[in-house]
Amino acid sequence: MSRENGRPEAGAAGAGEQLALIREAVRETKAERAKPRTWRGAELAAGLPVARVLVDKGLVHLDRYFDYAVPAAMDAEAQPGVRVRVRFGAGEKGGRREGGKLVSGYIVERAAESDYRGVLAPIAQVLSSERVLTPELLGLCRAVADRYAGTLADVVQLAVPPRRARAEAKPSPAPLSPNAAPEPGSWERYGAGPGFLAALTRGDAPRAVWTALPGATWPEELARAAAAALAGGRGALVVVPDGRAAARVDAALGELIGEGRHVLLTADAGPEERYRRWLAVSRGAVRAVVGTRAAMFAPVADLGLVALWDDGDASHSDPHAPQPHAREVLIQRSVNERAGFLLGGLSCTVEAAQLVETGWARPLAAEREQVRTAAPLVRTVSDGDEARDAAARAARLPTMAWQVVREGLKHGPVLVQVPRRGYAPRLACERCRTPARCRACAGPLESQEAGELACAWCGRPDPDWHCAECGGARLRAQVVGARRTAEELGRVFPSVPVRTSGRDHVLVTVPGVPALVVSTPGAEPVAEDGGYAAALLLDGWALLGRPDLRAGEEALRRWLGAAALVRGQAEGGTVAVIAEPTLRPVQALVRWDPVGHAVRELAERAELGFPPVSRMASVAGRADDVVDLLRDAELPVDAEVLGPVPLPVPDPGRPRRPGDPPPGEQWERALVRVRPGQGAALAAALKAARAARLVKRVGEAVRVRIDPPDLG
Repeated sequence: MSRENGRPEAGAAGAGEQLALIREAVRETKAERAKPRTWRGAELAAGLPVARVLVDKGLVHLDRYFDYAVPAAMDAEAQPGVRVRVRFGAGEKGGRREGGKLVSGYIVERAAESDYRGVLAPIAQVLSSERVLTPELLGLCRAVADRYAGTLADVVQLAVPPRRARAEAKPSPAPLSPNAAPEPGSWERYGAGPGFLAALTRGDAPRAVWTALPGATWPEELARAAAAALAGGRGALVVVPDGRAAARVDAALGELIGEGRHVLLTADAGPEERYRRWLAVSRGAVRAVVGTRAAMFAPVADLGLVALWDDGDASHSDPHAPQPHAREVLIQRSVNERAGFLLGGLSCTVEAAQLVETGWARPLAAEREQVRTAAPLVRTVSDGDEARDAAARAARLPTMAWQVVREGLKHGPVLVQVPRRGYAPRLACERCRTPARCRACAGPLESQEAGELACAWCGRPDPDWHCAECGGARLRAQVVGARRTAEELGRVFPSVPVRTSGRDHVLVTVPGVPALVVSTPGAEPVAEDGGYAAALLLDGWALLGRPDLRAGEEALRRWLGAAALVRGQAEGGTVAVIAEPTLRPVQALVRWDPVGHAVRELAERAELGFPPVSRMASVAGRADDVVDLLRDAELPVDAEVLGPVPLPVPDPGRPRRPGDPPPGEQWERALVRVRPGQGAALAAALKAARAARLVKRVGEAVRVRIDPPDLG
């Protein structure tokens, strides 16, 4: 400023104007740099010219979004949630983006700017204007991927079915008005049952672990719970283990609320019909879904109830990466979408017991008097030596079993459950049959080639093993079931028809007339006219001797599933179980107390640090790769690494399964165990270590599975 007249001097004015021009030029330069540069100056969409795309590449080091330019011609169709085709892996040459393979993907967001300063490749094609990846579904997939140390693309592939153009071209029907609130019906047998239905109708979000009474009423009870949520103006999702169970719930729900208000999502419908039904859910035409495992991701609008039946069934665990379990996915949906939660079954898993123990869910069960009335009489062998006799293992049954079969055939069909084949034997105390466990990590002991004992988890030898229960020092292999049960029973009862139900041919129902029905676990048909007169549960040692932490829980679950099809005690129904009567699962079956069994199992797992009290990850691959990944991973503090130990070589005669090592390779597996609350950190650390190895192209791929269900 001039000291004489207070006016700015000419030189100062010129400098200020120049400074303002420089600042304006800098701002324009920054704005110009922020604009995406596309190939050959193609015209871009106005407003939001950048699309963030989830590329369908399930590689862990590519688990992020990629920016692409949106051509003006695609502006209207290229909306978040639609399927697109983009060039992936392209490079810059001569100022433009070239090369790369055409891959599929989904637009997850439109943006005005991109952080990428290079040349953005344009979207090659919008496959469909159908928005199949909604923000809610995207958030669920992201949460599932993080929990299981997987990639978002892999989870989205499980959640969104493949496109069928003909199904998309057809409009979905108009949504129907909500149905009337259902009557409680057989829910009256459970003390809190009517209140649970009323809460769903009000729009609340109750959470319950439901121990169902034996009998054939559970499909109708699931249907009433779904109908209650629909009556409150919200959606419902029911997930069951297999197509037979889904068909029963579907029929019950259709009868209760009428046609057009729900869909059935199973593989039996075929790809196009299944996608048409899925679109009806995504478009809001229907608000209720009954289905098998893949239906856990069904995009039900305004979800009011998620229900899962028989969470202990292995089919609820997806075999494809990252191998999520339907129970955990539905728990996540219940939390994210503030929906009611119902976990039901004839048995009770330790995970279900933990939900009740932590207060996350409330128990929903009948009084003991109701249980005694509905359950059949369960008998065990009176002489343990008779059950362990070699003749019994050859299918010559104890006297009590023959009596049960003969008496049952006088009044109706008799069910005979035979365990599946192929369980590898593990070791147990010869005197009391308690499984032999490692004293260091509580893993299962197995016999090595040299005859020495070693842990299957941590690999530590245990030459001086003694049973913790009875002090015995002698071991025995667990028994594997007989192979010719149906043939031998048919010879003993030549005038009685024998029907079989198993993997190759599964019966849905059988007439209520005298007959022998031989079935493998899970394939038992429903007997008409009130159920079976009796049931025979054979070769209990084959179930209890499985090389699995869940052997006792799984045996009880399968026994309860078969016994629940038998008439109640008041109608003369009887079940004979051929197993050591003093074992805990057998006693739980006799008392019909699956919850008590699960609570005790949970307490023992807490003492030993087993899942679900702890979180555990399985790391499998070639020996050097497993060691290197665990060394490089930034595992949580106090993480415990067990092993690695060699994995058994798969039988060359059976089909390959997901997770099997490549043919001819010897893999090893290590288990990483962390305290509660550190599961997310464990998954993130293992995922980051896998990504770093892929980026550096070090070694071979290593498979990581969080909370593996097949622990020995």
